[in-house]
Amino acid sequence: MSAERPPDISDETLQTERDYLRTSRAALAVMREKTGALEIHSADRVNTEFLKAAIWRRMKELEDDPEVPLFFGRLDYLEPAEETFHIGRRHVNDTEGEPLVVDWRADISVPFYRASKTEPMGVGSRRRFGFTHGELTAFEDEDLTAPGVTDQHSDILDAEIERPRSGPMRDIVATIQPEQDVIVRAGVDDTICVQGAPGTGKTAVGLHRAAYLLYAYRDQLSRAGVLVVGPNASFLRYIGDVLPALGEIEAKQTTVEELVARVKITGPGPAAVDVLKGDARMAQVLHRAVWSQVQLPKEALVAPRGSHRWRVPAYETEELVNELRTRGIRYGAGRGMLPQRLAHAVLLRMEAAGDSPDDRVQDAVARSRPVKQYADALWPAVDPVKLVFRLFTDAEWLAEHADGILSDAEQALLLWDKAPRSAGAAKWSVADATLIDEVADLVDRTPSLGHVVLDEAQDLSAMQLRAVGRRCSTGSMTVLGDIAQGTTPWATPSWDEALTHLGKTGAHTEELTAGFRVPGQVIEYAARLLPVIAPHLTPPTAVRRARGELAITQVPDSLAAALSVLDEVTTRPGSIGLIVPDALVPNTRKALQHKGIPFAILGDEDDVDAHLDVVPASLAKGLEFDHVILVEPAAIVSGEADERTGLRRLYVCLTRAVTSLAVLHTDNLPAVLSS
Repeated sequence: MSAERPPDISDETLQTERDYLRTSRAALAVMREKTGALEIHSADRVNTEFLKAAIWRRMKELEDDPEVPLFFGRLDYLEPAEETFHIGRRHVNDTEGEPLVVDWRADISVPFYRASKTEPMGVGSRRRFGFTHGELTAFEDEDLTAPGVTDQHSDILDAEIERPRSGPMRDIVATIQPEQDVIVRAGVDDTICVQGAPGTGKTAVGLHRAAYLLYAYRDQLSRAGVLVVGPNASFLRYIGDVLPALGEIEAKQTTVEELVARVKITGPGPAAVDVLKGDARMAQVLHRAVWSQVQLPKEALVAPRGSHRWRVPAYETEELVNELRTRGIRYGAGRGMLPQRLAHAVLLRMEAAGDSPDDRVQDAVARSRPVKQYADALWPAVDPVKLVFRLFTDAEWLAEHADGILSDAEQALLLWDKAPRSAGAAKWSVADATLIDEVADLVDRTPSLGHVVLDEAQDLSAMQLRAVGRRCSTGSMTVLGDIAQGTTPWATPSWDEALTHLGKTGAHTEELTAGFRVPGQVIEYAARLLPVIAPHLTPPTAVRRARGELAITQVPDSLAAALSVLDEVTTRPGSIGLIVPDALVPNTRKALQHKGIPFAILGDEDDVDAHLDVVPASLAKGLEFDHVILVEPAAIVSGEADERTGLRRLYVCLTRAVTSLAVLHTDNLPAVLSS
């Protein structure tokens, strides 16, 4: 497709669309002004605060960023009627209520993403707009009724996909592809797992699905909640602007570490120990340990009431305890129900003696000290932190509950070499906190959200997957990841296994292999690693016409060479990622400071806003940069516990580039890249 037209037609059409953009922006300003002028009249303080919050959210949704196009496309419908709709990030209407811009999530917008000459979906023409800093600069028309079955190529679409980025991730509403749109618009009850190769847009697809669900099922999800779970804080800062740019501010964002942090987490534990603590068998050990707290009665319950002492024999209270245990309820629920069951047994004896007690009497008996003390002795309270602490410090108690589940060697591995004085003094790892979270759920059911987006899911252990899964036990999920990018010792071997631990065995898995962001030269070079790290996956393909730039150079001093390459790429538009082995970060910092080059270290608060980021290899996942300089691939590989994990880490690092990748090495490249 070409944007060239006779000057008179092109200029006139472009000016008409610019005028339409100004009209739409003015209408959006009126909508926001009217919302801000709303008065709240309520005698109830709670309702007043609720209405204030609703108005604030609506004002945020109607914010207009002049740097962001208000619309990016247009559909000229032929059927069922001749109508024209401008497609944008949010709905805008005029003072009469007529739509000026239609939300990209509305059903009427679907053909913008899916219509083709073979299936025009009632559309005669599709128009795409080109923008620079929010100003409309170009347009392209695609005639879907013209003869021929080959869809035209869009220069504007290519330019938008390849546009240099500065700062956090942008939305992709203007460039969503048909296969991505199918995932984005999946129903609220559907759990979708997306196996996405680098550059396929899986993260953006997951975020846009959250935005779509909040639009299409707003009442349901506003009550139940939407949560985005990412691998680390830098990643969340990187994606943090996407949903607000689409007018969605209700979705929460967190990491797995924050999700399970019922204790202060001081850092990771030894890899072998954390692997074991992440094993799904630990759930069985914890289940045994929790329910072992319930005791069978050794004596009868005696409950004074007035001048009478009512006696419930031990065999009967044992039956009550066993009945509650077999109901499949949470430990805490059973503990809360036992006093009422005991009180009911007392009431039956009172009635047999000729009394006529009512529910108030039963409640009073249940709250009485003798009944509460008796129930507490049979069904004591469980503190999740103290229970896990005891498992790791009491070898006999651990053996009692791990017998037949964990070997003697595995049990020994779990025990702390030097037991802390107390649970409060213990140094807890993320793996420990995940086990504590499991116990907390055994005691009291974790509330379920309406939808959870889980990114980089391949890196989670079975116990971490269980922790995320129980946050949406009655809701749905969008699970995102790439098995080839699994870089933790406990990385999941397959999506079937991961979905089982998440409690979503009926989920549908989609595989995205078309890379829109990573250039062809780069993805083909990185794909040399796939036969070793993930031989069962389909190799990704680049669909961009631009092949990108790839340079692999052996040099005497790789860090010094990296600074020289920086001098050249710094003058080019877009972000820069200097990816180095974690151990090389301090030397890289010193070298950049010595040269006076401004930079941020990934993990700093301002990292995603920097023009140049120094990226420890362990934190590169999920991010992208227009220009990447990668230093010492062999050291990145050797920095991991085993070669396959190291090669997977390298695969991640090699696929962060959008425009250019320069690989600089003093040590020889890994053999799989040298062949």
